[in-house]
Amino acid sequence: MAFKLNHVHLKSPDPQKTAQFYVDNLGAKVVGQAGGNGVRLDLHGLTLNVTGKIESQTHEQKYGIEHIAIDTDDMPALVAKLKASGATILEETTVGNGRKVCFFEGPDGVHLEFLEMQQ
Repeated sequence: MAFKLNHVHLKSPDPQKTAQFYVDNLGAKVVGQAGGNGVRLDLHGLTLNVTGKIESQTHEQKYGIEHIAIDTDDMPALVAKLKASGATILEETTVGNGRKVCFFEGPDGVHLEFLEMQQ
């Protein structure tokens, strides 16, 4: 049995605004529609589907996810950009192997983590 990541699905009360945050601040590209009310993004190789709640789903739906982790080669510039855009920085730390890490909050309470690329 084989597996591979298909997509991360974010649910938002305003999918267009949430998608635009990822485009403006994180360099995502719009690659299509997701469902009838959403946007499909390419976030540096990770497919993000951003939609509102979907009427045809019968299980409980909640906004947001736990977090998305992304590597970056320029942590200082990225953190400065996030702060300038008003993003809420949750934690800046260094992990055991010396990599700098920044957790911040995106739209709808989604937590994102940036990790400094290892050399």
